[in-house]
Amino acid sequence: MSEARYTDPVSGTLYPLDQPRWCSDERRPLLVTPGRGLSRDEIERGTRSLWRFRAALPLAIPDPISLGEGCTPAVERPWGDLRPVFKLEWFNPTGSFKDRGTSVMLSYLRQHGIDAVLEDSSGNGGSSVAGYGAAGGLGVKILAPASTSPAKIAQVRAYGAAVQLVEGPREESEAEAIRQADRTFYASHNWQAFFLEGTKSLAYEIWEDLGYAAPDNVIMPVGAGSSLLGCAFGFRELLRAGQIARLPRLFAAQPLACSPIDASFRAGLDTPVPRPVAPTIAEGTAIRRPLRLREIIGALRESGGATVALTEDEIANALRRLARQGLFAEPTCASAAAALDKLAGAGVIRAGETTVVIVTGTGLKAATAVADLVQEGPRP
Repeated sequence: MSEARYTDPVSGTLYPLDQPRWCSDERRPLLVTPGRGLSRDEIERGTRSLWRFRAALPLAIPDPISLGEGCTPAVERPWGDLRPVFKLEWFNPTGSFKDRGTSVMLSYLRQHGIDAVLEDSSGNGGSSVAGYGAAGGLGVKILAPASTSPAKIAQVRAYGAAVQLVEGPREESEAEAIRQADRTFYASHNWQAFFLEGTKSLAYEIWEDLGYAAPDNVIMPVGAGSSLLGCAFGFRELLRAGQIARLPRLFAAQPLACSPIDASFRAGLDTPVPRPVAPTIAEGTAIRRPLRLREIIGALRESGGATVALTEDEIANALRRLARQGLFAEPTCASAAAALDKLAGAGVIRAGETTVVIVTGTGLKAATAVADLVQEGPRP
């Protein structure tokens, strides 16, 4: 564990973990050097949170900020001819999968003397950092687009965090946060590498849910890519540790209205490819320029997976269908269910395979938007 370092994936430059960083000296995002993984015997079975997998983390964190994140339900439901497993990440304490990364990131930062943080978010990330900051006694300021769902902003304010709304597209919030990063530590869920160390617990948990086996397919909504990269890192570590025989195929679902990862993947590139951008009901994945595009494309290719771009009607119809199954999801993560339909229709995913669909956030985060979509009724 002591040999782990921050690493700049572009230059290969290494930095020690005892000095918290949000970027390299060249202002590029960092990763943590790959871990060794863990065996089933190293799971702390008496711990009812993602910290049951603490042996897979790059350093020891004896006093984590934890609200019981992780250990979310994995529910098998009929979906046409398929029987996918829906991983219900909204059961995390603040209502989304972001709590996995936040718990580990803020625990690491607090352990190294950080007592106040800054974050930019369109909703779930800000809610998560605000909630865990409150739990850990940290000062928190969240910068969010002025167009963010009011319910998500209300949640941030309820935790006692300061909020600054920023006019313009999602990227403007990030730019403003970076401008303020010289005054307060920038604990960005997109930039800070320990966030991904938390999201990789999703892979470990799916492995445990399935009786210590890898699924054939994992489908998830992807914007900045933290859930996808977390799964990629976790399953790689399990493969390295000899706990699984192969990697699952990873599939990234994006709204066609903002689908830069799909554009690059389909062009066979890992650099940005121009594609028109428009407003989308899947606001949580409306990231025009994903910071870790190269790593995302690499993870998709390594796993044998792909990308799926969805129309607004396809996402809305999947949202209604999930609700009819008793699963009240926010529009952003309904794109993963819509992608399941398209992949099954194209014969890419088949009956008899084990497919996990990551449902990243609760519909209560966007209740007004969901209500409007449900009232409209299904579309052809």
